[in-house]
Amino acid sequence: MAERERVLSGVQPTGQATLGNFLGAFRQWRIQQEEYESTFLIVDQHALTVEHDPAALREGTLQMAALLFAVGIDPTRSTVVVQSHVAGHAQLAWLMECTATYGELSRMIQFKDKSRGSAMVRAGLFTYPALMAADILLYQTDLVPVGEDQSQHIELTRTVATRFNHAYGDIFTIPRAVIPPLAARVMDLSHPEAKMSKSSADGQGNIYLLDSDDQIRRKIAKAKTDLFNEVLYVEDDPARAGVRNLLEILAVLTDREPKDVASNFVRYGDLKEATATAVIEQLSPIRERYQDYMGDRSQLVSWLAIGRERASEVASQTLSRAYDAIGFLPSKEVTYGD
Repeated sequence: MAERERVLSGVQPTGQATLGNFLGAFRQWRIQQEEYESTFLIVDQHALTVEHDPAALREGTLQMAALLFAVGIDPTRSTVVVQSHVAGHAQLAWLMECTATYGELSRMIQFKDKSRGSAMVRAGLFTYPALMAADILLYQTDLVPVGEDQSQHIELTRTVATRFNHAYGDIFTIPRAVIPPLAARVMDLSHPEAKMSKSSADGQGNIYLLDSDDQIRRKIAKAKTDLFNEVLYVEDDPARAGVRNLLEILAVLTDREPKDVASNFVRYGDLKEATATAVIEQLSPIRERYQDYMGDRSQLVSWLAIGRERASEVASQTLSRAYDAIGFLPSKEVTYGD
């Protein structure tokens, strides 16, 4: 039997996960673990690039683990690991910082966006793409499912991996980005020109995975549509972004094409009701499982320990080879005289 390709995905343990996270990422992760050797990172080290509350970070990390298991990530089949639990992430990140160039890091779009208007920009915000590259390369990853806004990071990872391999030997697998064809970018219900984001300051346009059924119905009922009074799927028309967003959400949840979904509706109210019902059917069981897992934290800690052991085995092998290739003296060869 051929060896399965390795897939890696990551999520920060900050903010509340949204329907966008579920449709654009978590749902695909649940499916991909059936076909690939999957590693899912809770990237708590990335959360340090901006101001944070230590207690909230610690609790959020455990909550994110519970949520990943609740959406269907199987700890016996996949590796779920907290980034800071494997020292190799930070260790390999330094090698990647010394491989990437200042120009490459300064051109990263997310750094420009997140640092704009800030009085104090942490150095980690500038260099964190090197840490992201280390996250991917540490596990000899073949595929990285990402949204379009993350594709630049994968290109940087490919660049530094290729450069390192050419300079020091064939150490790293060169990863490939995989962008889901539909619902990779679920839009804000109130502002459909913007992506639904768990870091949004105004949560009224977000559907959170732990929202109650009533909250979900209320938010979708208030979703922005348009003045055309016609349920029609039109791509690339800003004026129809609200209806397009609802149709794409319902299409993904029911495994249909948006245009086919649109043909079943005349009124916006009926579309909203059907979308709310489909969302609740998907999210309600997740919310119940999450509450069960958070009620038994010892089980969560046990599953994360299993993930740490699995991840550490692969990571230590990669780091050892990279250290040797770049010229570090192995610690076992160091001796001390009298």
